[in-house]
Parts: sequence; structure tokens; C-alpha cells
Amino acid sequence: MHRLTKTNLTVALAFISVILIGATQQQQIKNPKKGLKDYYKKYFPIGVAVRPSDLRNGEEKNLILKEFNSITAENAMKMAPLQPAENRFFWRDADSIVAFGVRNKLNVRGHTLCWHAQAPNWMFTDSSGNQASKELLLKRLKSHIQTVVNRYKGKVYAWDVVNEVIADDTTFLRKSKWFQITGDEFIEKAFEYAHEADPKAILFYNDYNTEIPAKREKIYRLLKNLLDKGVPVHGVGLQAHWSISSPSKEELEKSIQMFSSLGLQIQFTELDVSVYSGRQGGQLIQGQRRQMETPVFTAEMEQQQLEKYKMVFEVFRKYRKNITGVTFWNLSDKYSWLDGRGRKNYPLLFDTNLKPKKVYNEVVKF
Repeated sequence: MHRLTKTNLTVALAFISVILIGATQQQQIKNPKKGLKDYYKKYFPIGVAVRPSDLRNGEEKNLILKEFNSITAENAMKMAPLQPAENRFFWRDADSIVAFGVRNKLNVRGHTLCWHAQAPNWMFTDSSGNQASKELLLKRLKSHIQTVVNRYKGKVYAWDVVNEVIADDTTFLRKSKWFQITGDEFIEKAFEYAHEADPKAILFYNDYNTEIPAKREKIYRLLKNLLDKGVPVHGVGLQAHWSISSPSKEELEKSIQMFSSLGLQIQFTELDVSVYSGRQGGQLIQGQRRQMETPVFTAEMEQQQLEKYKMVFEVFRKYRKNITGVTFWNLSDKYSWLDGRGRKNYPLLFDTNLKPKKVYNEVVKF
């Protein structure tokens, strides 16, 4: 029989501590087959924006299938990539994404039917090279929307119909070509055209910086006006291009509460959290793109990002009855649209080697 000395006790406790730490680490990575979609099965679908190449590469493809149950085409369904010339459609990339979703029983979101960016120039000019008339532009918009929606009817369950029409300045609507030619009529017409093509599809208005009070009020006003007119709008997409400094919990909750009060579904459609502070929504400013800098993903960045993701997912779970989907914008830090702003960014839950970051554990730990 061995005597339990103080030294032996210390060694035993240390050994137990190692076992417990190991068990905790195992808890974080338990069941390697379990992904984000499984942790959030009782909450809402978890999606990701994809490129055709993601579906061909074994590692990316496997990660998508493990972690997500919804996909959105990052660029393949936007107007210019789909119809670069009048009545000439390029279906290959969009078709491959939809087929992948159907084959693997994933929800497929369509993005986006009407947007001021990535709209082909031919859409806004007539056969003489002059600015298209209102009638011609609306005819072309109807043709585009109904051709696309009909092609994927029964396969794409939801569409971002109109994207980013609210101005960032003190005016109401963005002074896009759509607005210059048709006024605000193109907005309600786009929803009507989509609804005619697929009455069962869930139709969203989608925008960024939706937690800024002034812009939030304008989006609310737009949606209320559309609903009052009987326009078939079913949900609002809050893009969620956020950063370590924004939004605050209060801003985020206020947005969910306001838009839910209209009876609309809420989806967070383009989620990422930049490791640099400031508002991240919106297109690149002309001339902003510069030579890529590749700063290190520091411990400070990691901690700040972890805290932001932890907060937003706590809010998401709190409002689970209002939220019908959360989609990350891109798969991993290996590639992010934010890299185009000149600095390598690390905004997602998986690192450049497609491995879960520490923040992943905070998102699934509840």
C-alpha cells in the first residue's frame, strides 16, 4: 500500500489537470463530423457564399458539406455575369452552384436580381446608343428576372431581389441608373416580376450598414412603403459586413426588432467580421484597390474578433424566432472579398488552411 505524500498528491493533481484540459479540448473538437449546421439545427440554417471553384476543390467542397446547409452564389448569379449581352446568357457557373445545392440537399439562395453594381451597360442604352427609356428598361428588367427565376424555380428557395438602393448620404435612394431612368418604380416592379415567376420563392430586400440609425430608418421606410402598397416583399437581408469595432449589441438588436415589427423574415446574408475597425459595408471606392499588404493575424486581432463573433451569435440565438438564416460571405480566410481593399483580411471562422480558428469554438459553445 503506497503512502499518499504531498509530492505524490501534487503530481496526481497535475496529472488530473492535464486529463481535464485534454477533455476540454476534445469537447471543442468532439465529433469531427459535426459542423455549424448541426450545432444550429434547432435555430436557423447556416450558409456560405461560394464560387464554382469551391465546389470542384476537394478540401473546400468537403468543408462546405460538413459545415453548411445553405449556399449563395457569390458572383455567378449577378446580372452582368449572367447576361453580359442582351438575350445572351452565361449559365454554366450559376447552374453548377444550383446543381451542387440540389444534389447535396442544401438550401440555395439566389443573389441578386437587381443591383446598381455589376449591371451590364447595355441594359441602360437603346439600339441607337442613347439612354434607354423607362419602358425599355423595365421591359429588360422583367425579361431578365423572369428568365433567371423561371430557370431555377423549385431549386432556389429565396432571392435577394433588390440590392442596396438606399443612399449612404442624407438623400433617400441611391442615384443609380435604375433610379435615374425609372425613379423608384424599378424597386416594386422587380419584386412583382420575381413573384410572378415563382410565387413560392421568398423575396428579400438586401442592404449593408443596416445598424447605422439613419440608414436603418430609411430602409425601414422603404420596406413599409412597399408593404403598404402590397408589393410581395417577404424578408430583409442584413448583409452583416461587420468589424471588430461595429456594430454594438444595442445597434444589432434594434435592427432586428425594427424590421421584425414589419412582419418580415430576417436573414443575415453576407456575414464576416473584419479584423480592422470601421464600417465595412459597400463597394470599393474607385481607386481604393492597391498592392496587397499581408499583415499577420495577431493575438489582439484574434481576441477582438472572437469577442465580436461571440456577441453577434448570442444575439442571433436570442432572436431565433425572427431569424431564418445566417450566411457567411466566403468560406475561409484563404480568400475573402475584403482582401480586395488592399490588406489581407482574416474575417471568417476558418483560417487560410481551412482549419477552424479559436473563434469557431465560441460560435458553437452554447
